[in-house]
Amino acid sequence: MLRLIAIDRFIHFFVLVLFAGAVFIFATHRTTLSHSFFRVLTDLQGGVGGPTQNAPKHGFLAEIHKALTLRSSTLEIVGGVALGYGLLEAVEGLGLWWQKRWAEYLTFVATTLLLPLEVYELAARVSVFKVTALIVNIAVVVYLLFAKRLFGLRGGSEAERRVRARELGWGALERSEPAAGVLTG
Repeated sequence: MLRLIAIDRFIHFFVLVLFAGAVFIFATHRTTLSHSFFRVLTDLQGGVGGPTQNAPKHGFLAEIHKALTLRSSTLEIVGGVALGYGLLEAVEGLGLWWQKRWAEYLTFVATTLLLPLEVYELAARVSVFKVTALIVNIAVVVYLLFAKRLFGLRGGSEAERRVRARELGWGALERSEPAAGVLTG
């Protein structure tokens, strides 16, 4: 299960790094893009008989307009936060892949801290993606808390070590039956 969570974290890392790169590129070329956008918007609105001076109020064009009117420093902060969070996701993913206890705690804390933001976003506008993300993140938190015995629950790390020793040590090999067709002597 930890490897599945690690793969999820690697996907987050990839998406966040791509997003951060796009934001940095956008911030660098914002002025050029802004002139092109407003020229196209004016042509579109004038061509369909709409007002040419007013900025769009809602929809995809309004979101582009908002992004174009942000200061470059604001865009750089957004890109930096996305890049930093992406790196955190990569660290979580690597630690979980290698089954490190610290990564379980890091993933638990980072995921738990973002749950209120996910609920807030869901309250603003419901989408299948947001509901799915919330369910997956709650499942990750519950799994880590109870199955991995974080914070001393169900015996804590000592109980986890005993389970691993029982399932992975020589005793586990001795308890297993030989495979069919294997000669024993």
